[in-house]
Amino acid sequence: MAKIKIVLIEDDEILSKVIYEELTDAGFDVNRAFDGEAGLKLVESEKPNLVLLDIILPKKNGFEVLEELKQSPQLRDYPVILLTMLGSDEDIKRGLKLGANDYIVKGQHAVAEIIEKVKDFFGQESRPEAIGSTYETQQEKEPTTKEYQIPVKEEKE
Repeated sequence: MAKIKIVLIEDDEILSKVIYEELTDAGFDVNRAFDGEAGLKLVESEKPNLVLLDIILPKKNGFEVLEELKQSPQLRDYPVILLTMLGSDEDIKRGLKLGANDYIVKGQHAVAEIIEKVKDFFGQESRPEAIGSTYETQQEKEPTTKEYQIPVKEEKE
């Protein structure tokens, strides 16, 4: 059985190395890029089962990379998990709207949790989720639902 291929696009060399080593130890075939342009080329050549994509990148940011991936007929079906320090609701909404399958805020999760999230991704149907944010899946409705809810904050007068 072929190993699951992951492309990791992360400019922080230390974090990239740690995630690479953990994913490799978990049995994944991981290739790395350190900027957006190189990341796009790596996705084209490697045809991965998953792309882990930082947003704050040199040469081309993660939102631009995600947009190009999702607009390309050859690349749009590759699942993408955004892995970033940007955790505002606006950034999360933008990432999911552009087509990310998930959104992980790095500062809110240990590397071990990120690795578990990747393992879980391959153990279930992909669906929009954002961990470390105000989004929650509505799993209690139906196990296969692809909906998510955005909690509405009521303003006090």
